[in-house]
Amino acid sequence: MTETQAPTPLIEVQHLYKSVSDSTGTLDILRDIHCSLQPGETVAIVGASGSGKSTLLSILAGLDTPTRGTVCLQGQDMFALDEDARAALRAQQIGFVFQSFQLMGNLTALENVMLPLELAGAAGARQQAAEMLQRVGLGQRLQHYPKLLSGGEQQRVALARAFVVRPALLLADEPTGSLDFATGEAVMELMLQLHREQGTTLVLVTHDRGLAARCQRVLTIAAGALVGDDRSIAATA
Repeated sequence: MTETQAPTPLIEVQHLYKSVSDSTGTLDILRDIHCSLQPGETVAIVGASGSGKSTLLSILAGLDTPTRGTVCLQGQDMFALDEDARAALRAQQIGFVFQSFQLMGNLTALENVMLPLELAGAAGARQQAAEMLQRVGLGQRLQHYPKLLSGGEQQRVALARAFVVRPALLLADEPTGSLDFATGEAVMELMLQLHREQGTTLVLVTHDRGLAARCQRVLTIAAGALVGDDRSIAATA
């Protein structure tokens, strides 16, 4: 009889520390973080301001480096790579959504969504970008610049830009933090729909416990340590 093998994690974090030093001494931002994230999971990271959750997200992205410890993405130790190789890995595997949208103001909605495809050398970037903007309800806004779009529309462009490359991992840092409640709910629902359609692993940093409860798992960070790893009741009900 063949034994059932455990699924291979998309991300595996082991003994992760992040410290910074100045004239007053050393500050531990993250302390001995261990966690594994499976393909297709939705995971919320919650905690008080200054608890280290955004730092953890930046390290998962390979944008910040740990003091020690490992982060493996699909079996590849990200910090065994040099900066250029990490950037290439991000371009291939990781999408980002930020609270402040981070759109290029001198590019149209269409050009913003085309950008990661063009950087990856993908064929048919214009058509793919237009189709993704249509998918997020902005088919009539292709030639609009960010300043002509509402906050909710800008975040939809950001979602389109993140998902158009079909990333294995999507990292979202307070994606509804700049939006009113109704607009934030609509954006969150759209992000979850796109996650389900593509099978992307979604990792979300949020202060909103209601938002976190819509994810399958909730990781709680306090004073730089992982103090909770819970299944969301709402997500599993």
